[in-house]
Amino acid sequence: MPERKTLQRAARDKKQGKSPSTQAGEFVREEIDHVREGKHGVRSTKQAIAIGLSKARRAGVDLPSPKKAGAATRRKAKQDSEAAHDGHAKSATRARATTRALKRESAKPASKSALSRHASKTASRRTAADRSAAAKKAAATKGAAGRSAAAKKAARTRAANRAAAHH
Repeated sequence: MPERKTLQRAARDKKQGKSPSTQAGEFVREEIDHVREGKHGVRSTKQAIAIGLSKARRAGVDLPSPKKAGAATRRKAKQDSEAAHDGHAKSATRARATTRALKRESAKPASKSALSRHASKTASRRTAADRSAAAKKAAATKGAAGRSAAAKKAARTRAANRAAAHH
């Protein structure tokens, strides 16, 4: 069961009209924190993210199943989304078995460097057009004040980088 704070943050995101993936991000963050705290481990960064997304779907976040995923993943995503509405309790035996299995795994996949590697690898798989479209959408949804702040920050960063290059 996700923590109450996580559910509140996701609900706040939904109320603000943020995308389902942003709402789900709260659950993924919680999962990464759990692994870092040593509540349990994971075999890979991808697994930690998958657990977070699964929890999000079960908590009622309207996340569609991934388009490029295999049949089993799509089936699991559909099952998770349905579990949000069916109201039956989770099997204690199965939950305990899962936790015990996860306790044997490592906390390394949730480290900063592992997450950074994962993000870089994932980003490199996206096309330039895809990345550009995402940036345009982000700029469009920022609003005037947000764009101004981002431009100022970018100018500061450029100036700092130039100063560092001259030394």
